[in-house]
Amino acid sequence: MREVERRAAAYGLPPARWPRPFPGNTLVAMRAATYAKEIGRVVSFSLAGFRQAFAAGRDLTDPENVVLAAAAAEIHPRALLAAVGRDSVKRALRDATERAGDRGVRGVPSVTVGAEVFWGDDRLDEAAAAAAG
Repeated sequence: MREVERRAAAYGLPPARWPRPFPGNTLVAMRAATYAKEIGRVVSFSLAGFRQAFAAGRDLTDPENVVLAAAAAEIHPRALLAAVGRDSVKRALRDATERAGDRGVRGVPSVTVGAEVFWGDDRLDEAAAAAAG
């Protein structure tokens, strides 16, 4: 965690506020992200979720904090809460998780460039260089 904080400071980012518990069970947040992808809002939802978790220190195991992220991404709270319980969203998340595992993803963050998987925030610069090169 201290290494992540050091790198964040080196990039000029504000100090991380780690949510408690960390890491937590973010299944609802992952289902919400799956729904956000379905409706074309995954980038804005993901950014809002990470801001809730690491800028505000809010626990994404709490559905209310996931709803705050959804609202910031212009996703209606009731639509989001209904979606995270849908079998199709649950299945889509399971399928995406299996595909990621099949590609060699073992943790987050992971970035794939071609067939190579770059795992860990300490490898993001390396992934960016591979993507550019």
